[in-house]
Amino acid sequence: MSGLSFSPQFGRDHGPLVERASAIAGTLVDRTAIDLRDLSDTAPVNGRKRTVRLARAARPALAQDGRDVTVSYCDPVSETSLAMLLAAMAGREGPIAADPVSLSVLALAERVAGSDIPVLVNGPTGTGKEVLSRFIHARSPRRSGPFIAVNCAAMPETMLEAMLFGHKKGAFTGATEASEGFMRAADGGTLLLDEIAELPLQLQAKLLRALQEQEVVPIGSSRPIHVNVRVIACANRDLPTEVAEGRFRADLFYRLNVFPLTLPALKARPDDIAPLAYAMALRHADNPAQVPCLSEAALAMLKLHSWPGNVRELENVIRRALLLSMGHATITPEHIVFDSPARLIAPFPDEPRHAEPAADAITLDGRRRLSNIVQQSEARAIVETLDACEGNRLQAARALGISERTLRYRLASLREAGIEVGRASSYRAAGGRR
Repeated sequence: MSGLSFSPQFGRDHGPLVERASAIAGTLVDRTAIDLRDLSDTAPVNGRKRTVRLARAARPALAQDGRDVTVSYCDPVSETSLAMLLAAMAGREGPIAADPVSLSVLALAERVAGSDIPVLVNGPTGTGKEVLSRFIHARSPRRSGPFIAVNCAAMPETMLEAMLFGHKKGAFTGATEASEGFMRAADGGTLLLDEIAELPLQLQAKLLRALQEQEVVPIGSSRPIHVNVRVIACANRDLPTEVAEGRFRADLFYRLNVFPLTLPALKARPDDIAPLAYAMALRHADNPAQVPCLSEAALAMLKLHSWPGNVRELENVIRRALLLSMGHATITPEHIVFDSPARLIAPFPDEPRHAEPAADAITLDGRRRLSNIVQQSEARAIVETLDACEGNRLQAARALGISERTLRYRLASLREAGIEVGRASSYRAAGGRR
């Protein structure tokens, strides 16, 4: 937080907390975009800045008015106070980190942002790879240009080439208008290719040429068009393994892997959990004027969880907690209900129907039991629909009434639980049953 300065009175009242936050998030937050002030400060606000007001109080509290946030705290050295302030200062779009592991990755990302070299972001699904990519773009000389995010797994395979490189009018059946494609749309900015391992081999060759020559040839055209694009690719599968097994081109891998960054799983960066939880509470609270705070016991419960679904699972847990705590000022352990991917799929058709319930499937208030029933039904519906659609994810997503991207996230949860859902209507449980 370069340029940090405040009055002597503000320093006496809030200096310890603000200094802690600035030491952690100094490079993540643009201090010039934030008006940090005491709650009693009545000076006119700058409408172009996000205002964060601080107040000492008997109990922690959060209130939000548009982009502006009021943080009331009682102990400047508590984890809760720091987490609330970091979440308030980051806003909706900024990266949020407090763990040394995450901060080191972001420091590397800031250094590489100033160049135009390709970046390959690795990490499990749900760890925030797109957030990191946007951070790189925002800190680069291309920040005023477009940021185009393309999910390679979400596009129909037959349309991938046209959607990436564009097409002329009448180039194929249904091409009633010309399209510039994602690469030309990102001209002068950054193109994010998410889930790059899902690209078919044939298209990988065309993408490699486009990156090498910085030009694209739209379908139906014979003339190449120059583009000026910085590429960031994300992968949640091990690309060297994909290369070794022939599913990913080695030459494209080396073209993308100029500067690799890896976002570890959430369980490997526990100090991120509290600020991320408060950021999600600010984002999803039904009543922005009274955002529920997490008790110390609830925070401890979150930090002890293994987070197989990473940040995406944390967001689910916080949204669920906000609903269960409705009418309360504090989220307590009884409001915390974790996803249970390991039990989503049991029992399968060839397994006993009268197995004993999992130990954590029953609680005194019954909420976790109900959530597990819902999750089991959802997982079974996904597996059965994929089976009926012979493994076609697009057809299955339509049949389920969800987007293909949502279906992929559900399938990722199944894989993390030890369930492999094949491409041709087969699934395998962790114990090898089929």
